[in-house]
Formats: sequence, C-alpha cells, structure tokens
Amino acid sequence: MSYNLGDIAERLRRSTVQIRAGRGRSGGSGVIWSSTGLIVTNRHVVESGAIEVELWDGRRFPAKLKAWGRHHDLAAIKVDTLGLPAAAFGSSAAVRPGEIAIAVGNPLGFAGAVSRGVVHAVGPLRGAGPQTWIQAAVRLAPGNSGGPLANASGKVIGLNTMVLGNGLALAIPSGTVMEFLRVCEARRGAA
Repeated sequence: MSYNLGDIAERLRRSTVQIRAGRGRSGGSGVIWSSTGLIVTNRHVVESGAIEVELWDGRRFPAKLKAWGRHHDLAAIKVDTLGLPAAAFGSSAAVRPGEIAIAVGNPLGFAGAVSRGVVHAVGPLRGAGPQTWIQAAVRLAPGNSGGPLANASGKVIGLNTMVLGNGLALAIPSGTVMEFLRVCEARRGAA
C-alpha cells in the first residue's frame, strides 16, 4: 500500500497545536483529541501558569487544564471551540521496529515542523522503570514535546516527550494516552 507522505503530514499539522504556558510563555505542542476542543499534551508543557493554544490556521484560544497524569508525563487541556480537526489515533500495541515514523511539532518556534524516520524500539527503557516507550529515530527539538508521533498511514501511535542523548526520540504510546483519558473521564463521571 502506498501513502502520500505530504498529504499525511498536512493532516497531522492541522491536528497539531502550539501551546504556550506561563509568564515566559514556554512552548510545546499538543494533539487535538476531539473536535470539541479536547487536546492531549505532555504535563511538562502546561505545568506553569495560564495556557494558550494556537491552531494551525493562527487562531488562538485560552485553554483550561482538565487533567494531568501522576505516573506519566501527560495532560489533557480544553479550548472552548468546536469543529476542530481531530487526529486519528492508531494502536500502539501493533507498532514494530522498522516502521516509518512521522513526528510533527513546533520546535524552536517553527510551527508545524515535520520529521520522518523509523521506529527504533518499543518497550521499557533501562533505568526508567517499567513504562513502555516508543523509541524512534526522528529529529526532535525543544517545542516538539506533546506533538504526535504517527505511522505511515497518519495514525497517531504516540505522544513525543523527550530526546535521548543518542538522538532517539521517546514517545508515550497511544494506548497509554487512551488509558489516561479513559481514567480521567471515569473520575469526572464519578464526581
């Protein structure tokens, strides 16, 4: 099956937001989870002060922190608007080393930057506890945190979080993100 990577990258860019938080307006990225304004990102992107989200078309919205992860670097934020281009999420359980990986984010102020590489490994990282990571050979820089890591069909398989010293990017698997959001929803329903 052949994919047009330019079209896939453009869809991913439209569902990736730029996030600024705090007085210094440190930046990062986020992925539109639902068309009703729910966005997922890394906790470290939004943990300081007021949050502002900028969409691919330049529109800006204040955002509210809805939930953050205790054991994972995850956060859910919400903007008050409808009709957003939500990303398609894929199964991280099916990801294998050698697959194409596409990262989108806002590194160093470059909005919607795209990087392509391959999945290097999937599993725990020695010395980092039992958490599963997707390791990918894609170029990331400050500002990519919270952006999508997608497969060759454009489905988000992970949330970019950090870069190792050897240049490999680490992403939280989409299955972990989905579980985080399911638990958040269950807590809200019980409140």
